[in-house]
Amino acid sequence: MRKPSTTNRTRQSILRFIHDFIAEKGYSPTVRDILRGCNISSTAVVQHHLNVLEREGYIHRDPEVFRSIQLTNRKKTISVPLLGTIAAGEPIPVPTAETWQSEASETIEIAEGFTAGKNVYALKVKGLSLVDALIDDGDIVILESVNTANDGDMVAVWLKDRQEVTLKRIFYEEKRIRLQPANSQMHPLYTTPDNVEIQGKVIAVIRKL
Repeated sequence: MRKPSTTNRTRQSILRFIHDFIAEKGYSPTVRDILRGCNISSTAVVQHHLNVLEREGYIHRDPEVFRSIQLTNRKKTISVPLLGTIAAGEPIPVPTAETWQSEASETIEIAEGFTAGKNVYALKVKGLSLVDALIDDGDIVILESVNTANDGDMVAVWLKDRQEVTLKRIFYEEKRIRLQPANSQMHPLYTTPDNVEIQGKVIAVIRKL
């Protein structure tokens, strides 16, 4: 029996990588993810193989959408708006083009069932105050758009007096709120309940590769 050619083995490897990547993370790999994961020499080579796989009907891509590579036999994905960055250290000003945007700077693709019908959005984390919760600088958090949270939830909090937002765990204490970093080297932030407006609750984390 004839063995698969090196080219065919590479494409099979790419298909397996895409399948395993989506199964593990819930969203699609980028070209550079595939380059690293399959030990391919250049992004141009990856693109060539992806073009062939798409032409042959193995995958589908949307050129207007970030992370849109999908196997044709997989369930649908949804586009989640990436609205900017959020501080996981000291609060940073929100209403600027660099931090919090009313229009999505881009979108990311995640599995349709991942959000269970919730109204969600994504933010890129800036800072190291959540490293003990395995959320690092550059990671992306998926948040459910809510204005209430339970004790200990990780939330995006608008601080009215500073006109700034931060990402912390929230704890309700007598006559005050404690915003706790998940980093043993950092101190909590204390404020009054009327100074806090919850913008969203973290429901998932997409790791920086």
